[in-house]
Amino acid sequence: MPEIVEKNFASFFEVPFCAYDPQSPYVSPLKSDLKRFLSADSNPLFADEAAFTYFTALKNRRPLGRIVVHAHTQSNALYGTNRASFGFFDCANDPEIAKALLSKAEEWARAKGHTELAGNFNLTAMQQMGVQTDHFDRRAYTDMIVNPPHIPEFLWQNGYESFFPVTTFELDLVHARIPQSAPPADHGVAPIKRKTFAIRMEEARIVLNDGFSENPMFVPLTSEEFTFQAGEMMTIIDHRLSAVLVRDGQPVGVVICIPDLNGFLKATRSRFTLMTPFHFLRYRLRRKRAVIIFYSVAKQSHGRGLMSAILAHTLIQLRSAGYEQLGITWIADENRASLRMMDKIGAKPLHRLHLFRKPLS
Repeated sequence: MPEIVEKNFASFFEVPFCAYDPQSPYVSPLKSDLKRFLSADSNPLFADEAAFTYFTALKNRRPLGRIVVHAHTQSNALYGTNRASFGFFDCANDPEIAKALLSKAEEWARAKGHTELAGNFNLTAMQQMGVQTDHFDRRAYTDMIVNPPHIPEFLWQNGYESFFPVTTFELDLVHARIPQSAPPADHGVAPIKRKTFAIRMEEARIVLNDGFSENPMFVPLTSEEFTFQAGEMMTIIDHRLSAVLVRDGQPVGVVICIPDLNGFLKATRSRFTLMTPFHFLRYRLRRKRAVIIFYSVAKQSHGRGLMSAILAHTLIQLRSAGYEQLGITWIADENRASLRMMDKIGAKPLHRLHLFRKPLS
């Protein structure tokens, strides 16, 4: 039987490096970032330390599995649910370890009075979510969840059902079909630069909250929650790629697009070492991949072609900056408008993901 330890960050971080093949497409978050995510002192989503915990499974003293379990009070209140969520569910191809971890998460959720457990939800404001269910050999981009095929299998075996299917996309920028669209004359495009970063990112939050307000499971983000993750982008931002669309001094559209960090993280094993500056410089000189984290248009501006315009602007900027591949984070099956946009620009499905849930009797 595996040994389960609680809130041991060192072993939790090491799990994917011990459980997954080094050639796996999985890329760990930076160690310091993951530590921030799992700290009630720094993560405003979990100011109440009793609202989450995390477990590591050890076998023969090796960390071979992990899981986080948490509750999002605002989400339950907004949608009338009584759900706990799991995240960072990673483990070796060992059904005993998977069962032990899921049982531990379920036990925590029941003790808190929750009637359902669902995931992955990975503790960030701009939510990483889902469990990958196909194309396990394909390389992903920053902010995308990847996992080996035994992860969804273990969830099904332990009584979880898959729901809420979503797709991530990839676009070959050389052959992309750029929409013949530009922002209206009374709209301005404000790039997100370091000196205007705080202002532009607050505008981005406002447009995100407004444009996503009717999306399933979306919970409006506070400034603290948004800044908690978005703030880290300032060190990697390429000001040519992200922008806010402004009309009459008010933000009405936004696209957040950043260079893909996965190659850099893979090379450094997601740690700061003496070689990290060298790897970062090499990454800056060679970067050819970028990823759209999200894009949104304020509700009052829907139906005016602004999304085509702002994406056209971004694709032109990407090409001129020498980028060759673009990833687009998950789009739900029910988001027909965004799916049509992916078809319009020539983006191809990259990965299929689902949420998984289980009732807790």
